[in-house]
Amino acid sequence: MTRVLVIGGGITGLAAALRLRELGGPALEITVVDRADRLGGKLRTGQIADTPVELGAETFLVRRPEALRLAAKVGLAEAVTHPAGLPAALAVDGALRPIPKGTLLGVPGDFDAVAEAGVLTPDGLARLRAEETSEGPLLTGEDTTVGALVRRAFGDEVADRLVDPLLGGVYAGRADELSLRATAPALAAAAREHDRLSDAVRAAAKPAPAAPAPVFGTIEGGLSMLVEATALASGAELRLGLPVRELAREGERWLATVGDTRDPEVLEADAVVLAVPARPAARLLAGIDAGAADQVGVLEYASMALVTMALDLDEELPRLSGFLVPATEGRAVKAATFFSRKWPHRNDELTVLRCSIGRHGQEAELQRTDAELIELARTELGELIGRPLPEPVEAHVTRWGGGLPQYGPGHDDRIASVREALSAHPTLALAGAAFDGVGIPVCVASGERAAERVHAALAAPGNG
Repeated sequence: MTRVLVIGGGITGLAAALRLRELGGPALEITVVDRADRLGGKLRTGQIADTPVELGAETFLVRRPEALRLAAKVGLAEAVTHPAGLPAALAVDGALRPIPKGTLLGVPGDFDAVAEAGVLTPDGLARLRAEETSEGPLLTGEDTTVGALVRRAFGDEVADRLVDPLLGGVYAGRADELSLRATAPALAAAAREHDRLSDAVRAAAKPAPAAPAPVFGTIEGGLSMLVEATALASGAELRLGLPVRELAREGERWLATVGDTRDPEVLEADAVVLAVPARPAARLLAGIDAGAADQVGVLEYASMALVTMALDLDEELPRLSGFLVPATEGRAVKAATFFSRKWPHRNDELTVLRCSIGRHGQEAELQRTDAELIELARTELGELIGRPLPEPVEAHVTRWGGGLPQYGPGHDDRIASVREALSAHPTLALAGAAFDGVGIPVCVASGERAAERVHAALAAPGNG
């Protein structure tokens, strides 16, 4: 019997396992192994005040088809639900202001909309309107950071007050450190065709549909339902709580050493999908291709904490889905979601809020105790909303150490080089956010492509 070993039980690895089952049928033996004692990786649904809440990723893009398609495959199409469509805001100069329309990851394409939103000072708005134009295409050579491109064209305020918080909300990173090509590929492509950044934004932005369509979705009952249903549909053997300590090649077989160092177990497989973060991936690749392992291992990660609170409020929150906080505001909270208000399918007796704390390079904030983080989040939210918030009826802190990858300039080239080096091992495939990007649809697609790659290699005589 042919066996494929999937290392990593997050949504990437589970999507790979399900795709392998579709391709290989019931005769294929699939084993998913993960060092954690639960499946799902960054997808984790918990309980607060007797209601389900997301303690990790909250939602997925529905304009990419992969997550919706996965939900349909595993019988959850009817459980997909969408947010209320309320706007989000930016916390600028201590006040909540609307995110301007016509931006792409915060990069403006409509100057009048930015002026109307009131997020820039008069000087910042004047600098935006005096957009610097290049003599040729904005991007001609190597990759650059989003911040470098924006500051050159629009000045510092646009980068600090608009772009940085939007990128921070997705990556917990800084615009001056994140790759343009990896985080905004459509804008990067347009920048190779235009000499004005505003023109590139308008070219890269998809035209609005004739009828408004949801941008985001989630699973009613929690994203952990998607995790569990995908695992069940894959029919894979699940081996949890087992760290993979070594991966080696012996003849035509892969050998994975798992478990306790005092009593290790060796799992044999004909193919491997490696769907883990960069550092464990680099460690497992070290004995296979040291150069590829070194290139994978350079990827840095941001740590963060999610503070979820259930409060008994005597006044309604602002009619927003939440807000983002620029780093220049000097606050620990970088984003907040009015969870109860954002999701109309919920019928919470208490008001549930989620706050994100922690940016790349600012991990000192996370050295506080859970109680201190809860109090900090409550205080800062009250200040930004404009009235004190009561003590939470219940609160929970989820810490994600090394939770979000930081794609520096040249990330795509490095990963392409890694995959080229590993082409000598066609029955080994890399998948996940460490390689292909963040977000549930991206990770599902990455896992499915990895499954297709190793299945094709297994079907080709002489490959191994």
